[in-house]
Amino acid sequence: MWLCWLAMVLDGFDLVVLGTVIPTLIKSHELGFDAIGATFAATISLVGVGLGALFISPLSDRFGRRNLLVACVTWFSIFTIAVVFAPNVAWFSTFRLLAGLGLGACLPAALAYMNDYAPAGTAGKSTTRTMTGYHAGAIATAFLAIMVIPSWRTMFVVGGLAGLALVPFLWFKLPETLPPVHHVPVAATSPANAPVRAKAAPQTAPEDERARFRDLARKPYPLIAAGVAVASFMGLLLVYGLNTWLPQLMASAGYSLNAGLALLLVLNVGAVVGLLIAGVLADRHGTKRIVLLWFGLSAVFLAGLSIQIQNEVVLYAAVFVTGVFVFSSQVLVYAWVSQLFPARLRGTALGFAAGVGRLGAILGPAVTGALVAAGIAYPWGFYVFAAAAVLAVLALAFVPQTIAATSRTGASVGQS
Repeated sequence: MWLCWLAMVLDGFDLVVLGTVIPTLIKSHELGFDAIGATFAATISLVGVGLGALFISPLSDRFGRRNLLVACVTWFSIFTIAVVFAPNVAWFSTFRLLAGLGLGACLPAALAYMNDYAPAGTAGKSTTRTMTGYHAGAIATAFLAIMVIPSWRTMFVVGGLAGLALVPFLWFKLPETLPPVHHVPVAATSPANAPVRAKAAPQTAPEDERARFRDLARKPYPLIAAGVAVASFMGLLLVYGLNTWLPQLMASAGYSLNAGLALLLVLNVGAVVGLLIAGVLADRHGTKRIVLLWFGLSAVFLAGLSIQIQNEVVLYAAVFVTGVFVFSSQVLVYAWVSQLFPARLRGTALGFAAGVGRLGAILGPAVTGALVAAGIAYPWGFYVFAAAAVLAVLALAFVPQTIAATSRTGASVGQS
């Protein structure tokens, strides 16, 4: 768990690092940055992450999670350090694109890994606890920015070195992915009511059972995949739009740059609290019910941030509560995917959800950047975010809570 958690810390670093350095780069015009250049850099970074999630993370279903995590963390770390040496916006963006290719596969592989080992009925808690690393990384990055900005290069040096330091631990300490599991009668092998997992001998899956994206188009998965895709798109639009542009949005509303960075930190502290609460509630009351509630409350609080708040305590409390609901909403989508799809498709399905979601992660900063360039980011940015949360609710309303069983070809045997 801790090794997967640390891998998510790197994803959290990447989540907010551009949001912390963009105001400095725009203000100083270093490397030729302006609002348009910053929007391009944020967008192309997420293109790389999306491509990594869609086309690299499914390899974990074929070749195992550990090797993929080690390779991707190494790749991401090298190109994160390379950003320091970028001479202009074009090279800065290119290095961010390449780093994103490695990072994009880390999240689906780590979550699939955790759910390979998670006891039955704990998918929500296992997923959300692992993803607290995502926001712990974001919090640490915001703290680092407060200490070192305007020295923006330090941000990328620290992030890259942290990734390289993690690699040997992943290689030597992370166990191999569990081989396929065969269920055996409990009474014949253990005390009554004790869960048993009988491990099969490691073997290569038959060709017709290997996971492919086209499996998601087989009944009953198309409706599920469509609903998850829309929700993940909207969820990551919120996550990346807020984390990339919140300091600038607050600056547009008249708050100082330091206040904007502090609010970014508070937003992600709220996210960690929300994850701890959401996972427990999802396992207890059903993931569907909680994720719909969480996205609905996200819409309410995001719309509320469009009102300029003069009282500092109230402002920080409002941003904290918004973080509680917004970010854990997206993670609950991942938890639900882990529950809905069989183990052989888990990495592929999570990669699909994360990859399509990254398109929303691209659109969020791009749309907000356009609003910033037009001078109307505050309050319209928050209206756009609230609308995205509402659309996620509508998409997930049509996804079943569970699929009771599936055949080898993926056809539904029963739904509930």
